[in-house]
Amino acid sequence: MKAFNKAPCVVAIAMIMMSSTAMAKVSKEEASQLGDTLTPVGALVTGNKDGSIPAWTGGITNMSLGKNYGENERVDNPYIADQPLFTITADNVEQYKNNLTPGQMAMFSAYPKTYKMPIYQTRRSFALKDDMYDVIKANATTATLTEEGNGVSNYNIAIPFPIPKNGLEVIWNHITRYRGGRAERVFTSIPVQKNGGYTKIKSKEISSIPETLRSGRNLKKDDNIRFYYIKRILEPARLTGTVTLVHETMDQVKEPRKAWIYNAGQRRVRRAPSIAYDSESTGSEGLATMDNFDMYNGAPDRYNWKLVGKKELYVPYNAYQLSSTDLSYDDIIRPGHINQEHTRYEKHRVWEVQATLKEGKRHVYAKRNFFIDEDSWQASIVDHYDAHDLLWRVSEAHAVQYYNVGVTWVAAEILYDLIAGRYLASGLANEERKGTQFDIDVKRNDFSIFALKRLGR
Repeated sequence: MKAFNKAPCVVAIAMIMMSSTAMAKVSKEEASQLGDTLTPVGALVTGNKDGSIPAWTGGITNMSLGKNYGENERVDNPYIADQPLFTITADNVEQYKNNLTPGQMAMFSAYPKTYKMPIYQTRRSFALKDDMYDVIKANATTATLTEEGNGVSNYNIAIPFPIPKNGLEVIWNHITRYRGGRAERVFTSIPVQKNGGYTKIKSKEISSIPETLRSGRNLKKDDNIRFYYIKRILEPARLTGTVTLVHETMDQVKEPRKAWIYNAGQRRVRRAPSIAYDSESTGSEGLATMDNFDMYNGAPDRYNWKLVGKKELYVPYNAYQLSSTDLSYDDIIRPGHINQEHTRYEKHRVWEVQATLKEGKRHVYAKRNFFIDEDSWQASIVDHYDAHDLLWRVSEAHAVQYYNVGVTWVAAEILYDLIAGRYLASGLANEERKGTQFDIDVKRNDFSIFALKRLGR
C-alpha cells in the first residue's frame, strides 16, 4: 500500500516518543493496553456477555480472506452467504428499542409500512495496516487538545486519542480517523423529494493529508493544515465546472478553514468563508449543512461536548450489498428512505457523545447526539435536534471495510429530514466504473488556486 510512506512515520514516532510526556493524555502503562485488552485503536477486544458482539480477532484483510485485491480494485462482499438473523419492523420495534437510537425509532414511526432494519451477525471487520497501529499507540501518550479543544497537537496521521477521556476527544478521533492518507473517488449525491423524485449530482474529489503528498510534509507550508481537498461537479449541466478547493486547518478558531470556489458561469475564483458550520451544503437542496458532510466535520467550538458512555446499538455495518455495482440508483432510492432491502445492520458497541449549543453561539442544530463505532471511530448514526429540542434529522453512515488497503469508509451517507419527509443520499458509486482510488500520486500544487482554475476551465 502506498497510502503513506512508512519511513517518515517511523521518524515521527521516534520524535514523539522522545518528547516530554508532561502533556501526555495517558501514561505509558495505560497505553500498554493497546494491542492487549484494547484493540490497537482503543476498542474493547472482548465481546459482550451474551456473545451477540464477538471478540475482535484482527479484522479482515487480503491475507485473512485469502484474497489479493489491488489498491484500486473494488472488493467482493466477504459475507455474501450471511442471511439476516431477524428483521426489525414497526410491528416489533418496541422489543428492540434499547438497542436503537431515538432517530431510528422515529424512522419506524414516520414510515411504519415500509421502513425496516435487517439485522445480521456482527462481524468486527475493522483493520488497519500494522504500521498505522504503531503511529496510533505513540499518539496515545503525546496527543493533547489545544486551548478550548479546538485543535489537536503532538499527534501523527490519525486517531490522536485511542483511550479518550472526554467527548471532544472522541469527536476528534472521528474527524481524524484514517482513510488511506490520500484518495480519489467519483461519487453521486442524490437529494430525494417526498414523492421519491430526484436529480443526481455527480462529483469527483481528491484529498490528501500533508504527510502523503509526493513531496511530503512541509512544516512551513503545512503548519496547521490537516488535509487538502478539491471537488469538481461533473453533472448536472447547470452545475458542471463548479470546483471547490479546501485547505482544512486543524484549529479553525485560530485559523478558519481556507476555501475557494471556481464558478464556471462567472469564470472566476472567489474565497468561500461560508463553507463551514451550518451553511447550506452545495447541491443538497437545503437538506444538509456544511458540517453534515462525513457525518461531522470542521471546528467544534460552537458546542459543549459530553461523553455519555458506551452503548450496544444496531448500526449500519459491512454495507457491501449497498455498494454493489449490480445495483442502480433506481434500485436504491425510494420515497421517504432508501431501499432497506439492500442494507445491513449489526450490533456494535458505540461511544455516545452529546453536543449542545453553547450560550451565545448560533447553529441550526441546537443538539446533536453522536453514536461512534468503537472499532473504527466512524460516526455511525447522528440524531439532530432543532432549537425546540425536536428531533429533526437522522444521519447514517453505511460503513464498508476496504480490506485491500486497511481503510474503513462508507458505501453511502444518508441524511433523513423527518419534518420535510425528504432525504439526501451521498457517496454513492454503484454506477461508476471505478471505486475509490487510494494509490494516487498527488502533490501540493494539485491543491493550488491555479489547479482550481484549470479544473474549472
